[in-house]
Parts: sequence; structure tokens; C-alpha cells
Amino acid sequence: MSAVTAPLPATDPDDLARLSHSPRNGLLLLENEGRLGAIGTGRIDVDFLARHGWQVTGALPALFPQQLGDPSFRVDFGLDHAYLAGEMANGISSSRMVVAMARAGMLCCYGAGGVSPDRVVRAVADISAALPGRRNWGVNLIHSPGEPAVERAAAELLVRTDVPVVSASAYLDLTPAVVLCAAAGTTTDATGVVARPRRLIAKVSRPEVARLFLRPAPAAILRGLVEEGALSRAEADLAARVPLADAVTVEADSGGHTDNRPLTAILPAVLELRDELAPSVHVGAAGGLGTPTAVAAAFAMGAAYVVTGSVNQLTVESGLSEAAKALLFRADVADTVMTPAADMFEMGVRLQVLRTGTMFASRAQRLYDLYCDHDSLESIPTDVLARLERDVFRLPVDEVWRQTRAFWAQRDPDQLDRAVADPRHRMALVFRWYLGRSSGWAVIGDPDRVADYQIWCGPALGAFNRWVKGSFLAEPGSCTVTQIGCNLMEGATVTTRAHQLRVTGRRVAPVRFVPRPLA
Repeated sequence: MSAVTAPLPATDPDDLARLSHSPRNGLLLLENEGRLGAIGTGRIDVDFLARHGWQVTGALPALFPQQLGDPSFRVDFGLDHAYLAGEMANGISSSRMVVAMARAGMLCCYGAGGVSPDRVVRAVADISAALPGRRNWGVNLIHSPGEPAVERAAAELLVRTDVPVVSASAYLDLTPAVVLCAAAGTTTDATGVVARPRRLIAKVSRPEVARLFLRPAPAAILRGLVEEGALSRAEADLAARVPLADAVTVEADSGGHTDNRPLTAILPAVLELRDELAPSVHVGAAGGLGTPTAVAAAFAMGAAYVVTGSVNQLTVESGLSEAAKALLFRADVADTVMTPAADMFEMGVRLQVLRTGTMFASRAQRLYDLYCDHDSLESIPTDVLARLERDVFRLPVDEVWRQTRAFWAQRDPDQLDRAVADPRHRMALVFRWYLGRSSGWAVIGDPDRVADYQIWCGPALGAFNRWVKGSFLAEPGSCTVTQIGCNLMEGATVTTRAHQLRVTGRRVAPVRFVPRPLA
């Protein structure tokens, strides 16, 4: 075999790092009296190498971003890349974001949490019109333990509008709503295999919750849905034969609702549980994935796919305001904090938000402390209540309650009945007014409420900012959701190649993939 040029193998750590940056080129691994090297398969002259004492000891095939993750997951969900953009509530994961991701062969779910039903219907219609025939997109269904009627209505909407993928998040236990989404329309294909018209992805952060989704739907819930006419007996019988979820996303230290679990601890635990209960269910990773190294690590641990969240708020497709994005672009890895959640306020559930540039977290914590210490608004000292009206609400409490009452009269009147019977619940609803409005102020970019912006994000955002510093992705107008996805996957491929070389005993200098515009 001959070539125009006959280079020798790379042995220097810096040279091996440069080879890692071209993972689409296969590599031959060589050895020469204890010296380890590698060379691209397209540039070799075996006779020349042999004359210089080099022997071929192995090979690394070409590696593409599309190969990362589980190929069966990509097939099942109709994707080119095992990469998802998570469902950020209040429409931050917008219909525009969903469409862009689907067209790029990835998947995104519309952030329906906190969005009115009519807006969700419009978003689904817009997405369906932009993606005729495509099934690689979805909508979020969020657990609402305090508002089961709202959750159920959302589930019925998703079934009625033929949403192809439902991402179920924040679940503490199974509900009729999430079972309905998974079971409605279940049938069998020509070979007798159970087939469902929509796929369910469950986002979990605890093995005990993962277990619920890895098993078939509980018989009691299926029976109840049949008795009320929401499911046919045939649908329920078929649903009882298969796991409730098609995929389970293991959520580690993420923005928004999170248990702050380290991915290295929780992902292996759920993978082991999956292998025991439902080998056909795909298990992916989310939380803390803001750099190529983090994404590569998730795949190396066995994730079938990866999910990003916090970083996508920076994109041009994001439904977040430019003012809020400006705060996020400045965030570092330690600029987040846990604070009370609006939707599960009375349960003491907390979520992760941006700390720097906003006073929301401290003010929300102050409200929760008052809720824990008092039985009603009337029992709060007058001077304390006056400070809340001046510094937090910027409205009299009576006006806050008037707006709160009008909101719940439309959304869930049962909440008002509870408030009449329970003054403490009335206090909670008033405090939740602030927590709920604060995320809305960040979405619309209210200039008078910057100090009250509630912006959900995790440490991955700061890591992302460090990675993209000085690159085109640090420019607001160039930061798109597909470019983030493509660069994270490309960078993860480079990182994986460097790791492959290292595990063969070769010393490879640190590899840093610099973001660049990718097709």
C-alpha cells in the first residue's frame, strides 16, 4: 500500500488531542517497542510504518454524533440524534422551539405547565401545521396534586389533540390523568404487539417513582377510567400488559423542580431497576448537562438519550424575555439557589432558580416562613404585613386576594371553597400569587419587576456560559436551540474519542471543543 505522504503515528499528547477533534475519521492504534500511537486510517502506508517498527494493535471506527445513545430510542421516537430539549413551563419551551428541534431530527416538548388551555390548543395547532406527518414532538403534562381537575383536563386535551409524545414531569405518584395519556387509544399492530398512539416519557428523580412508570398502569386506576367511560375495556386490558412509560428520564441536579441528585448516583440506580422490571423502556439523563463533557459522561454511563433544559432558555426560540435572558447569560455555576415552588407551596416542595440579579428567592422564602409560622393572614403582625405590601406585593393584600380569587374562579373554583373553610389555605393562595406572577414577569420582561424575576435554572447554565465564552453561542442573536444541541453532541463525540484513546493507554492532552456553527 502506498500514499503520496507517509506520516508517522501521533504519540505526543497534543497531537493525539488534535486527532480527537476529527472523530469522523477512523483511527489505527499502533505500538513500537512500548511507544503507543495512533494514525488516521485515510493517511496510512502500512509498509512504511512497518519499516519504522510500528505494529497495528487495534482500530477505532469513525464516530458520529448520531451514534451516541441508544439506536433503538432514535428509531422508536423518529430521531436522528438521541437529544431532547426539555419542557420549560410557561411556554418558555415554545412552539417555535419544538418545530426547530423536530426539523433538526431532535425532540422538544412544549412547556404547557402554567399555560392556559386555549394557549396550549393554539400551540398544538401551530406545531401540527408546521410539522405535517412528523411524530417527533410533544407537550408536557405536569403533576398537579393540589389541582387534580386541572391536571385531568390537560391530559384530556393532549389525547383529544393527538399529541404524539407526552412528557410527564414532577410526578410524586400516578394519577388517572397520566394513565389516561398512556392508555387511551391503545391497540395492537398486525403482529399482535401492543401499540399506542402516543409515547409517554416520564421525568423522575427517585427510584421509587421510576418504578411506578416501569410497571403497567395500576389495575385500580385502569378500572376507574373504564367505569367512567374514559377508556374502553379493551384499551385497559392492553395497557395492563405493557410498562406505563416508553422512556424514563432520570433528572439530576436541574433547574426548576429537582431533588438535586447527582447523576452519577441516580442514573445507575434507575438503569438497574429498568433492567429488572422493563428492559424495553429507554432510560435517559437530564440535569447538569450544559457542556460536551457532561453529555459525553451521561452517554458513557448508559443513558439512551440526553435532555437539556436550563441552557435552552438562552435561545432565540425561547419564550423567556430578553431581560431575563440577559441575567442568565451572566450566570456562573454557583449562581443558583433552592426556593419554595408555587404549584406545591403548601407541601414544602422546592425548586432551583437563578440567585444572582434577582431577589425572588429570598422573598419567596420569607413568604414560606410566614406561612409556616402563622395560621392566617390576619395573624401576621401588622407591620410585617405592611412590609410585604410595600416590598413584595406592591399592592394591598386585599387587592392581591381580589386578583387571586378571580384567577381561581376560572381555573379551579374548588380552591376558593377551600379558602373559605381554611384561612391558612387562603393565606397560601395569596402568597402563591407572588410566586406565580414572578415567573410571568420574567417571561414578559416586566421592567418594573426585574428584582422579582423567578427564572428556573440549574448549575448547568453556568457551566454552559463558561464553555461558550467568546464563541458565537455567547451572542444572543446566534444562540439557537438547534446549534446548542448540535454543538453539545459534536463536542460529546470529540470528548468520547479522546476517552477511547485514553482507555487504550495513550496520553491525550485536555480536549476542549470550541462551539462553531454546524449544519
